[in-house]
Amino acid sequence: MPDDLDMPPGEALQEAQKLLDADRPFHAHEVLEAVWKASPEPERELWRGLAQIAVGITHLRRGNARGAEALLSRAAERLVPYETSAPHGINVRGVVQRARDLAASPENGPVTLRLTA
Repeated sequence: MPDDLDMPPGEALQEAQKLLDADRPFHAHEVLEAVWKASPEPERELWRGLAQIAVGITHLRRGNARGAEALLSRAAERLVPYETSAPHGINVRGVVQRARDLAASPENGPVTLRLTA
């Protein structure tokens, strides 16, 4: 991923989903992180949480269940405030639930995640 990646939120969500579906969660993290850093303040924590979930999945893939649990749990809590008014069609409730499920039982794969409704 280029360091100067600049995508609108909808396009970034599509790209991140493609990367997650292709089992490339770290690359999805890079896309989500770029949006996080460019987002207006009210959405920054949303994108930060999504990026952290992608890194948590990366930890799961690498066998670091303990690190994954901590990161997925923290990211889910970061997303909770957005559950009632999720912007950009993001499936915040579903993402939070899946992150919590993976944190509680990392062995319950495959690791699938739908970012949008």
